[in-house]
Amino acid sequence: MKILIIGGTGFLGRHLVTAAQTQHHQVTLFHRGNHPSEGLADVEEFYGDRNDGLGALKNRQWDAVIDTCGYLPHTVAAVAEALCGSVAQYVFISSVAAYADFSAVNYSETAPLANLTAEQAVRAAQLDAKANLTASGLADLYGPLKALCEHQAQRVFGNGALIVRPGVLVGPHDPTDRFTYWARRVAAGGDILAPGRPGRFVQFIDARDVADWVISMIESKQSGVYNVTGEPFTLSFGKFLEAIKGVTNSHAAFIWVGEDVLRQEQVEAWSELPLYLPESITKMAGFLSANVQRARAEGLHFRALGVTIQDTLAWRATWPDHLKAGLSTAKEQQLLAKHALRAK
Repeated sequence: MKILIIGGTGFLGRHLVTAAQTQHHQVTLFHRGNHPSEGLADVEEFYGDRNDGLGALKNRQWDAVIDTCGYLPHTVAAVAEALCGSVAQYVFISSVAAYADFSAVNYSETAPLANLTAEQAVRAAQLDAKANLTASGLADLYGPLKALCEHQAQRVFGNGALIVRPGVLVGPHDPTDRFTYWARRVAAGGDILAPGRPGRFVQFIDARDVADWVISMIESKQSGVYNVTGEPFTLSFGKFLEAIKGVTNSHAAFIWVGEDVLRQEQVEAWSELPLYLPESITKMAGFLSANVQRARAEGLHFRALGVTIQDTLAWRATWPDHLKAGLSTAKEQQLLAKHALRAK
């Protein structure tokens, strides 16, 4: 098959290329060149900006296109309309963030989607096409805009649209360092500040498992909407950290610190303590519990957690030491000392 990937040189995109080539498909990339395609062999590349037109792709045919970087509805609509005569299937990579309500657990694909409020709509209308929706002040637009992007893909392609809603992606090439922080910190050993309680469930998925599943869905020409993340209610934070300890033969000791202390010390959940959401934030109680039965029925599988840990550490060892997420060593030790928290 011939597969066009919009983007394809970042995180999930790189794994999509590998998954497609493993199945002997031909891959074409259309990207801006912001992330080098180093390490991606035997791909056809076109450089350009989706927001400035797709002239380089005219008069070409593909079996499917995978849109990995659509954030604004009008640009998704423009790409879908430009390609609707050139491809049979449009795969849009959305997000579980597109849902409206995370207060309930085990939410399925039929849960209501987020809508822009009047104030958000004004800000969204003012966004430049190249806006970074993870920037401060814009993050709240990400979910509602992803939902609107889905609508545009479905409007243009109908039954030819496959909407993929990943949860938290982890593994090699992860630019967020959320998973990587815990892998490196536990491997380093010593007393480690662990957030909340060990029985709290977490949910994430190796991006390579998402990529393998997406390519298989293209091969079988599937459409529809799917949550694609880890199995809910199977991995606790405690088991997650213990798994890293086992894989790395670490001598780490986990010091579980309650959210009252973390709140008192103004420790930021999710950024300073990646993958951790305080239980007191009831509106996010179910965020890490997406139901994945539909995707599982279509062959979604998960590689062993130990493999993800090992591969992530091996990849990150070749990068600079500074991590984008996690507590600094100084702050962690200060908190442990201030509250006299030490392993017995």
